[in-house]
Amino acid sequence: MTIISLSAFDLAMAAGLIILLAVISLVMRLGLEKQLLLAGLRTTVQLLLIGLILKALFAAADAGWIALMALAMLVAAGREVSARQQRRFSGWWRMGIGTVAMLISSYTVTIFALVMVIGADPWYRPQYAVPLLGMLLGNTMNGIAIGLDRLTSAAVDQRAVIEARLALGQPWRQAVEDVSRASIRSGLIPIINSMMVAGLVSLPGMMTGQILGGNPPMEAVKYQILIMFLIAGGTGLGTMAAVWIGSRRLFDNRQRLRIDRLESR
Repeated sequence: MTIISLSAFDLAMAAGLIILLAVISLVMRLGLEKQLLLAGLRTTVQLLLIGLILKALFAAADAGWIALMALAMLVAAGREVSARQQRRFSGWWRMGIGTVAMLISSYTVTIFALVMVIGADPWYRPQYAVPLLGMLLGNTMNGIAIGLDRLTSAAVDQRAVIEARLALGQPWRQAVEDVSRASIRSGLIPIINSMMVAGLVSLPGMMTGQILGGNPPMEAVKYQILIMFLIAGGTGLGTMAAVWIGSRRLFDNRQRLRIDRLESR
């Protein structure tokens, strides 16, 4: 199957949709025209840059450079997690909780997939390692951000209930148990919804990309099933880890609720 290459003119025609939306926003006074144009520009520049980086990375296939890129992706994802929270932990915990949780979950699941499932040789082959880690980090990041935002907001809103449970002699785990469970459920809802409608309402991005790239549909389907299961596992483990660490951080060594460890945006 011949792959149809896209020209700069083809992409410019697609970019016309963003310009159209910006014009409509200006006419309707939505105030989104600048954000739309900036987002379109950033998407273009960022993806072109990552394309050049991946081209060099694929050619070199050096473990050190791959590890450096994986670290940069982790730091960027950790920063994004903290930016999405209405109430967030102060100090280095602001980025630390999400970053550690993603390190534990996304990296573990990615290595498991590369070594045990795909069996790439070498196992860190960038054509597999970088896209897998990127998809896992992106989706795990969303789950962790939602879970932590729910945790911190609920802790503030239900402060009186939690402190009453502590006064009755309950340990911190039990006092915040309902809030933690609700936070984990919130973080897992997006990936569960995606799995429920995959193939019925939407064709997932990786599957669509492989089909457009000329791969057989059934091979694309098998890879998409693998990716969905990996994302679900990474998101679940990451959200659980982040909510547990965040819940512990809400209390001091004397098991007192410390709302002062949170700051509003």
